[in-house]
Amino acid sequence: MTEVTKDACESLPGGGTVEKFQLKSESVTMEIISLGCIITALKTKDKTGKINDIVLGFDNPEGYLANPRFFGAVVGRVANRIAKGKFTANGKEYQLAINNGPNAIHGGLKGFDKAIWTPEALPSGVRFSLTSADGEEGFPGELKVWVTYILEGEMLTINYRAQTTKSTPINLTNHSYFNLAGHGTPDIYDHEVSIMAEAYLPVDDTMIPTGEVKPVQDSPFDLRKPVQIGQRLKKLPGLGFDHNFCLSTTKEQQKQQQLCARVYHPPSGRVLEVGTSQPGVQFYTANFLDSSLKGKGGAVYPKHSAFCLETQNWPDAVNKPHFPDALLQPGEDYNQTTWFRFYVA
Repeated sequence: MTEVTKDACESLPGGGTVEKFQLKSESVTMEIISLGCIITALKTKDKTGKINDIVLGFDNPEGYLANPRFFGAVVGRVANRIAKGKFTANGKEYQLAINNGPNAIHGGLKGFDKAIWTPEALPSGVRFSLTSADGEEGFPGELKVWVTYILEGEMLTINYRAQTTKSTPINLTNHSYFNLAGHGTPDIYDHEVSIMAEAYLPVDDTMIPTGEVKPVQDSPFDLRKPVQIGQRLKKLPGLGFDHNFCLSTTKEQQKQQQLCARVYHPPSGRVLEVGTSQPGVQFYTANFLDSSLKGKGGAVYPKHSAFCLETQNWPDAVNKPHFPDALLQPGEDYNQTTWFRFYVA
């Protein structure tokens, strides 16, 4: 049985009110706010019974107004990068704001992470809704979006739904940063990760996929068996992982929401498993954190102090015809689900 409670609302400078919800099961206690559908806290026990908050974040909603690293937020309309911020839909070219090197990322200058959503409490969770206007951040079509968080025992399930009035790209995910030792722990080098993917997407020097779908075999990207993150990072060129791993692409396989990733932290015994209906998962090792953000309780978040498993469509899919289709059409229902399981081994 999950307890769902609504906490006091908080006013933001410049207007707007943020509502906060707590979901509490026998295994997990989490907090979510209506700003960006952000998961602000997620607390679980370790093997000794000690409770830690295992997601990065800020002490109050005001901290999330800037949130340059998208801690805990739902990002959209399009998560990840679009090359040069350009795409074509129905024969018309669209130009988005450039906000990540020469590219567009995570929905633009004011994406879904900075919107105040309308919440609705449910028996075991909360549903948030939002209407994104035609032309908002340069995207075509009015888009109605629903994000539902359900917590049952060890399982957190997030469902994303959307409907549009015009052909538009869409790719929704949650951008939580995890450290299974507890947020504020300086690194994730002692975590063990496995990702059930046969291929990944190599990227250019601006982090846009080259178009090649490359087998992981005989490469540092082969995570099909558990590897210690710290040891594997030493073998990886560049700053760390920030790559899409290719999962099932047939609709029948995606319906099954199969296990796609597992992270184990031996010292605490905590395990995180992730399953999804999406065709990809972006594994990111917080390469761009630099200790400059003041986190919860005054915590400092340096490089490699967390990891993200962002289930999503493949980056820049709207410009790559051989990637899974990224365009939502009028009359279609965008419907994707991701689950997270938290337990102790």
